[in-house]
Amino acid sequence: MNLRGLFQDFNPSKFLIYSCLLLFSVLLSLRLDGVIQWSYWAVFTPIWLWKLLVIVGASVGTGVWAHNPQYRAEGETCVEFKAMLIAVGLHVLLLMFEVLVCDRVARGNYFWLLVFMPLFFVSPVSVAACVWGFRHDRSLELEVLCSVNILQFIFIALRLDRIINWPWLVVCVPLWILMSFLCLVVLYYIIWSVLFLRSIDIIAEQRRTHITMAISWMTIVVPLLTFEILLVHKLDGHNSLSYVCVFVPLWLSLLTLMATTFGQKGGNHWWFGIRKDFCHFLLELLPFLREYGNVSYDLQRSEDPEAAEDLPVHEPPPKIAPMFHKKSGVVITQSPGKYFVPPPKLCIDMPD
Repeated sequence: MNLRGLFQDFNPSKFLIYSCLLLFSVLLSLRLDGVIQWSYWAVFTPIWLWKLLVIVGASVGTGVWAHNPQYRAEGETCVEFKAMLIAVGLHVLLLMFEVLVCDRVARGNYFWLLVFMPLFFVSPVSVAACVWGFRHDRSLELEVLCSVNILQFIFIALRLDRIINWPWLVVCVPLWILMSFLCLVVLYYIIWSVLFLRSIDIIAEQRRTHITMAISWMTIVVPLLTFEILLVHKLDGHNSLSYVCVFVPLWLSLLTLMATTFGQKGGNHWWFGIRKDFCHFLLELLPFLREYGNVSYDLQRSEDPEAAEDLPVHEPPPKIAPMFHKKSGVVITQSPGKYFVPPPKLCIDMPD
């Protein structure tokens, strides 16, 4: 395993999101089972931390952008800065929804349709962001997730307000359609992995990549689908499992997603105004980590003669005597460490 490559391709933004979601799901399941009696404002602490880091990071990045006009001419800097602003706008709308959820659960004196109103605005904005990202070759996973679930948001809000009395299995029909598509993606990766394993014209690196992708997608989609099925049956009253048991498959999916962030190079360089990969920024901030990160050094000779005298002097390698070929008169010099004893001559008598 190439640890250096893993950390160079590390995506800190996704790792933060999945870590906060994992911690939030653990606290929520414990709260629903009555194991802890915290208020929902405290249960949502990982979500508040996530949104706080997003807002602070965008504010610092905007300040660096405003005070350094020369940075705007560097490659795709403008595109990355606009992508950061789009992400911040969506996160602010999500923050409004989460605040309304906590307030609705705590007080409970207004409709859930009003609570879900920020999500109804997020979906069309996400569609526009996806179109913009496709034109500029940007990966916008959160925007895609919000844009395809608008019908599901409407159904959940109507069901919570009891405007419709459908069972939760029917309410989640848009979710089942989306999960069916993800299952097809998993099947696609499995088939291609089998074909690559049986092919003799594919190098080992490509086989390993496709097998890893197939295993990753299976450990993400299958537990996620299991969690959704268990949750729907729990809400419909068809099983008596605790919420901790229901949430276990979701934790497995989130842990897998956290592991995949070490191989997904990406992320916006304008968060907190660092303008470089997170790994490089961390190594510059903490130089002693270079030894443990196995980062190569660029050694240059010092112009100071006193410093040059302190450098160790390497002795030249021992020379090996040249061999002289009698017939051709060619001198053959053996390189150090590569001298091989010539095989003995074979005398083969020809038959009469």
